[in-house]
Amino acid sequence: MAKKKKNKPVKLKCSSCQRLNYYTTKSLVLREKKLELSKYCKWCRKHTLHQEAKR
Repeated sequence: MAKKKKNKPVKLKCSSCQRLNYYTTKSLVLREKKLELSKYCKWCRKHTLHQEAKR
């Protein structure tokens, strides 16, 4: 019998230039809101807020 996955892959999009820069996983059990992290954007050349993008 197959097990259910507990993590879901998500894309992170830069809030200033709107490019997809990072891919990560998100827990389906613990998180209900969209994921927001401060990450480095190589196109903006600075740390910006990256938000979960639509699939």
